[in-house]
Amino acid sequence: MELLVCPLCKGPLTHDHATHELVCAADRLAFPIRDGIAVMLEGEARPVDPDAEPAPVTLPGSSPQA
Repeated sequence: MELLVCPLCKGPLTHDHATHELVCAADRLAFPIRDGIAVMLEGEARPVDPDAEPAPVTLPGSSPQA
């Protein structure tokens, strides 16, 4: 999981457990996780609500901020 990055900007992703998606805050895209496999295709990503607060960035080896 720590090795996955956004396929567009190569930035970090956060795991949204509620929606089973990997979210890129920079590109405001959410990539689905299906059957335990991340689908890292731009055509499969959905736009993230622009009015929502960006997801906190979780860097490899660190724990998410509360």
